[in-house]
Amino acid sequence: MNQGTKQLFLQTGSLVAGFMTWVLISSLMPFIKADFELSSNQIAWATDVPVILGSILRVPIGYWTNRYGARKLFSSSFIILLIPISVISYADSLFMLIIGGFFLGVGGAIFSIGVTSLPKYYKKEKHGFINGIYGAGNIGTAVTSFLAPVLANEFGWRTTVKIYLILVLVFALFNLLLGDRKEKKAFHPISEQVKEVYKNPKLWFLSLFYFITFGSFVAFTIYLPSFLVNHFELNKVDAGLRTAGFIALATLFRPIGGWLGDKINPFLILMAVFFSLTFAGFLLSFTPSLPIYSFGCLLVAFFAGIGNGAIFKLVPLYFSKQAGIVNGIVAAMGGLGGFFPPIILTILFNFTGHYAIGFMSLSEFSLASLVMVVWLYYQEKLDLSSKIVNHAVDGICVTDINGIIQNVNPAFTKITGYTQNEVIGKTPSVLQSGEHDNEFYKNMWSELKMNGVWEGYIWNKRKNNEIYREWLTITAIKDGIGETKNYVGMFYEDMIKPAK
Repeated sequence: MNQGTKQLFLQTGSLVAGFMTWVLISSLMPFIKADFELSSNQIAWATDVPVILGSILRVPIGYWTNRYGARKLFSSSFIILLIPISVISYADSLFMLIIGGFFLGVGGAIFSIGVTSLPKYYKKEKHGFINGIYGAGNIGTAVTSFLAPVLANEFGWRTTVKIYLILVLVFALFNLLLGDRKEKKAFHPISEQVKEVYKNPKLWFLSLFYFITFGSFVAFTIYLPSFLVNHFELNKVDAGLRTAGFIALATLFRPIGGWLGDKINPFLILMAVFFSLTFAGFLLSFTPSLPIYSFGCLLVAFFAGIGNGAIFKLVPLYFSKQAGIVNGIVAAMGGLGGFFPPIILTILFNFTGHYAIGFMSLSEFSLASLVMVVWLYYQEKLDLSSKIVNHAVDGICVTDINGIIQNVNPAFTKITGYTQNEVIGKTPSVLQSGEHDNEFYKNMWSELKMNGVWEGYIWNKRKNNEIYREWLTITAIKDGIGETKNYVGMFYEDMIKPAK
């Protein structure tokens, strides 16, 4: 087994263990609130608190992974988790739950380790799929959502929490013994990396998209157990099973989203994702019956999972040199996306008596994201066209219908000697060599207007007055109704010298 495959298994397993620990409180909340009384607002805060550190800590952990390696970060994170798990197992008040839950967030923060470390072992063409497989470690939340209530029924919730001490200790040892000691490191100061990326709008677009997709996943994960028990009066184990099903579906489709991102344009995938989340949020806002509600939740799980995978294909694509810090920022925004919705839903329910406004917010944010993705998709096409023009070896000159130069590319300057600023607003006549009479140019424009294209050899003059021959193709660019809007001339230099 090569080192990349070995680390993929180890780090994905570590993420499973971390996420299993991260959602301990939300999965056991129906049992905890039976032990000591908590209001709906207190339950929302207790279940949401692990998300805070689990989100914020992702930024420095992504950076530290590049600097110290996944082995040290995973090992130390699991050792730290021993403390909050112990505190929660003895909790008898909201304060102890919140303190323990806050530091339990380390279990969610370790997500940044693998998405920063694993791409180092694989080619770019596989980054989406590899990060998708690693991200499938989200299944840890499903395992706890299903397993914790079953164990709590049998042994009590405090004993169930203590069992997790064994889990994190085992994975701390696994990483110490099997982690890659020779992982590639990077020592760029975090302040420099932040300066390099924070002005890039793509960072904040990706952060918003992950805020919606992963935020939906986390919010539903921590809110469903209590919501299904309180709103639909399901028993605790049934609620846990349904939550586990939601998580399993979202997790299953995460690597599929990454794989699709490797094969086709990730922006096309995100269009489908946000269109579907818009519909799902709209459906859930009507507080439907349990079957329809279940369908809406499964729709969120399906497309949130695909979206999570596709987004982390784009991160290394745009930020290959700052992947650690960018992975941390985007992942942190996703975690925070799971923090706010449960609290907002609870507050709105207390005010209005229903959840319609909260779920409609998911729909509206998804719709706004859909509009942004469509804009980015076409902006990407324009950027690609611009790069092709700027890197072309042939000279390119764009004029309006009156022959006024609108733009030229670097090859134009290299061949003619004229810079962009020197020719924009003028006509191509600045290049005339005097080797052709007026009849030549008259026939050229007549043929161009008649056929939409003209091509042939022409003698032109550089800025330094040197005459040269070029092969020139002029094409009329028409709009949707067939009217000419621009002319584009493409030419390359022929090395024949003019006759004396």
